[in-house]
Amino acid sequence: MREITSAADDVSQNGIVPLSNLAGSVGVSSFKPVDGRIQLQPLIDSQGTLDGAAQAVDAAATRVDAIDSTGTLQPLVDARARLSKYLNEASSGLQILSDASRLLPSMLGNEAPRNYLVLFQNNAELRSTGGISGAMAIVRAEAGSITLVQQASTTQFDTFPAPVVDLPADTRTLYGPNTARYIQDVNFTPYFPLSAQIAREMWSQRFGLQVDGVISIDPVALSYLLKATGPVQLATGDQLTSENAVTLLLQDVYARYPDTAQQDAFFASAASAVFQKLAAGAVDPAALVSSLAHATSENRLLIWSASDTEQKVLSENGVAGELPVGSDNDQAFGLYFNDSTTAKMDPYLKVDISAGSAVCRNDGLPVNAIQVTLTNTAPIDSATALPDYVTGGGGFGVPEGNIRTNIAAYGAPGLFNLGVARDGARIPYEAALDSGYGVSKVALELTPGQSTVLTFQFLGQDKTQRHVTVQHTPFVYPLETTSLALDCADALQ
Repeated sequence: MREITSAADDVSQNGIVPLSNLAGSVGVSSFKPVDGRIQLQPLIDSQGTLDGAAQAVDAAATRVDAIDSTGTLQPLVDARARLSKYLNEASSGLQILSDASRLLPSMLGNEAPRNYLVLFQNNAELRSTGGISGAMAIVRAEAGSITLVQQASTTQFDTFPAPVVDLPADTRTLYGPNTARYIQDVNFTPYFPLSAQIAREMWSQRFGLQVDGVISIDPVALSYLLKATGPVQLATGDQLTSENAVTLLLQDVYARYPDTAQQDAFFASAASAVFQKLAAGAVDPAALVSSLAHATSENRLLIWSASDTEQKVLSENGVAGELPVGSDNDQAFGLYFNDSTTAKMDPYLKVDISAGSAVCRNDGLPVNAIQVTLTNTAPIDSATALPDYVTGGGGFGVPEGNIRTNIAAYGAPGLFNLGVARDGARIPYEAALDSGYGVSKVALELTPGQSTVLTFQFLGQDKTQRHVTVQHTPFVYPLETTSLALDCADALQ
């Protein structure tokens, strides 16, 4: 009781009271642009208070977590558990706010103007971090003012004769030199900091501007933002809404505009219209923050900064797009998809992911499994029902309607790769390493209506059986990993 009371008092005096005093000058509305500008001074003034409150709540959470409640009366056991839950949730949120108050002023050009390359990833043609970068833009930030200064598309980039950066040997082995030769392929790798640096160099060589950072966003994240802005009117007469954005941008546009240049113009128009509404401040600030958090939780919003200091903070807050890292309680895996149909068929690729573990060996080491069910939902008559630009027109050896995909499963450093099964039978796979992560890579092709099940398995490095989590490529639709009850009869030995 003394420990709980003392921790609550510390939080009250060093957290709640200072934050209450701050509430009048800084709130969710501080993140709302007004006439294209975010007011930076209130954020700067709040840094000390937010940092102090974050430290106070974190220290209290640590104290409460350490309390030994063995043999204590149940009401006190329950009280400690509830307080621990609340403090840890508050600590996480306060740390994000504290980091934002330190990051945003500099990243929004408080000390000097900043230029950011924005990649609009198109999930209709999957890449590890989302989809190909079909459209791009340069956003300039100066003293909190945000302007869209240039837009471009992949058609403005020729194939670079050689990789524009020195690729790590692991990346070159797994994904090939084209990762740094084609703007559409910079995110073959799931490690976004590398993708961002490649894209930055490509933009520099093509347009002569060395940007200060790279931001990635996809149409699903855009649909979340539209919940904050409300409908946006496009020059084409279309009304872009949170309900129709994904279908309009990833499917309807290809049926309406067979010409690539027209498609690019439509994407550019949509991006510009949403940006202008956001910059003008025509947005619900609470919904905006919620939408950004939602997009970030699904890895649909990724940010890389050329500043090492800023990049470290971005990494700590989970928006840097790095390889998955587990914990004492979680065994983290990565599962990444790259389209090789060379078309826009992935809205028809249905993916279900489940994960789990079981102890099936005499040595007590757990077998971890990631099960992936893939189904091609394209119509049987895709050759006539879908445009050639969507099916690929039979190019690259892929019949119209088929979907060809490369899938890479990443196991944390120290795990042993047990292999891959397809529909219950062991299959050949490419075994590799990427930054110390063991990788199992397979390629498959599905005809319309066909479904298959892949199972990737990795052996734990110690006897602790942890909760299995999966960081995966963001698809056209939101996807949650479900629990897999692994049968030891299905464990690969």
